[in-house]
Amino acid sequence: NLFYVMKIFKKIMMPAAVVAVSVVFAPEIFAQRITVEEVESKSKDEFIDGLLGRMAVDEKIGQLNLPSYGNVKPDAKKSDIAGRITRGEVGGIFNIFGVDDIRALQEVAVEESRLGIPIIIGADICQGYKTTFPVPLALSCSWKPENIEEVARISAREVSTDGVCWTYSPMVDISRDARWGRVKEGAGEDPYLGSLMAAAWVRGYQSDDLSADTTIMACVKHFALYGASESGRDYNPVDMSRVTAMNYYMQPYKAAVDAGVGSVMTSFNEFESVPATGNSWLLRDILREEWGFEGFVVSDYTAIKEMVSHGVGNQDEVSLQAFKAGVDMDMIADFYDGSLKRLLDEGKISEKELDAACRRMLVAKYDLGLFHNPYRYCNPERGEKELRSAANLAASRRIAAESYVLLKNDGDLLPLDGVKKVAVVGPLADSRANMCGSWAKDAVTGEYNGLVENLRKALGAGVEVVYARG
Repeated sequence: NLFYVMKIFKKIMMPAAVVAVSVVFAPEIFAQRITVEEVESKSKDEFIDGLLGRMAVDEKIGQLNLPSYGNVKPDAKKSDIAGRITRGEVGGIFNIFGVDDIRALQEVAVEESRLGIPIIIGADICQGYKTTFPVPLALSCSWKPENIEEVARISAREVSTDGVCWTYSPMVDISRDARWGRVKEGAGEDPYLGSLMAAAWVRGYQSDDLSADTTIMACVKHFALYGASESGRDYNPVDMSRVTAMNYYMQPYKAAVDAGVGSVMTSFNEFESVPATGNSWLLRDILREEWGFEGFVVSDYTAIKEMVSHGVGNQDEVSLQAFKAGVDMDMIADFYDGSLKRLLDEGKISEKELDAACRRMLVAKYDLGLFHNPYRYCNPERGEKELRSAANLAASRRIAAESYVLLKNDGDLLPLDGVKKVAVVGPLADSRANMCGSWAKDAVTGEYNGLVENLRKALGAGVEVVYARG
């Protein structure tokens, strides 16, 4: 295979010799590259069958690998991750922002890898992108699925201009222990409300045309039962019966699957003493066979690697268990990259199984329109009109107001009228950074105030507002 001959030459020969070798071998190396004509002239199945048929084993495994972006500055095309993309070792990139860098790395995938397979770009867009919305728990308090759908719709329209086409949202874990630190990311304790909101998130992100450049693929998380960890401690085991699991905790995940979610993320916890990332009952028996999910499954951040800490086994053993259980894509850990070829050579997995996982990744990219136009989600011109537009900001303010819940108003204290002094107590009350929520990584924090500042502004000079951290 001339492509791999080239890889060897690049490691052992001087740069000048590499250039000479490239000139001689390039036509044959890239003869099987994807073309627009091929994509448009064939059905989806015909195209993917043809592409799989000319992929090397290493390239198939590469499609299952989701690394972090690494250091792409100052030149994305000369970064370590670009080299891995060129060699066909990367199926997507996790949490990279900046349309210029994303486009540059997509150009590497399409123009410099052997087959020209585009990469999928995923990020945590959980409560808005440039326009920030309340945390999902607050949004659910409106009991308005249409508000959730609008938030997801605006989020998709914004982030899809900046190169991202896949979001690790919604988080739909039912949580009934307030000590768990991720309660704010879901809809709370009620399966019915959680199911309504889960479906609304999916509809908002994906709409009815996933290939449109204004929609993105959703990823429901964390499958499964993550919010029921013992003592509210993150990553702790979950101990419950299957009856309780299916009747209460599993319902929002199923609602997302029924709504057509394109991908599912595994969770860190154990269930029945088996880590969810290697749990065949969850991933195959329930998700695939009972619910009929046809999209792809991605691990959470290093979740396959963390199975070693659970005592499941070494790298090869946990990779085997996760793969056999139904995890298609390995986020960050690079365990599939290091183990699947060896497991295949040893006969512990089959190429048919590898093809099935790879196919699901290729189908997702096809459905997103990346084979037709790899750069469809890199649109700075649309971004100038879309990002933090007046309409988006107005929607954020309206939806935030509709999420407020008044617990009590003894003596008609509110609205504040005629008061002379107001005390505000709490560690976050005078913080700008915490006003936007935990997942609003791209919020423009300099453009709004904390609660204390806003109260002083709203109440005017005649009212004293005092603050204590508490």
